[in-house]
Amino acid sequence: MKSPDAQAGRRGAAAADRRPRRVVQPRKPALLARLNRIEGQVRGVASMIEQDRYCVDVLTQISAIHSALDGAAMQLLRDHTQGCVQAAIKSGRGKQAIEELIQVVRQFVR
Repeated sequence: MKSPDAQAGRRGAAAADRRPRRVVQPRKPALLARLNRIEGQVRGVASMIEQDRYCVDVLTQISAIHSALDGAAMQLLRDHTQGCVQAAIKSGRGKQAIEELIQVVRQFVR
């Protein structure tokens, strides 16, 4: 049987895993600018719908937004791989970091 201290330690570790991790984004200004442009595109699509614009035109803009989001995600994925994953490998935590990376990539290929 585990001691109450050991059980509390496991609960503490589990709680720590749920806390958001903080990372300094190497291209933060560019990423924020890109996301602001995407936000503007989304507002533009909402405006197109309010104005009863032609469906194909709206769908074309939605496709452009999708591509823009994919580009932002790829930049984040590149930075994560070159920063966080590389650092984890160097510090001996590579297996866990690579597994996490594979799970993230899986989300994008669905």
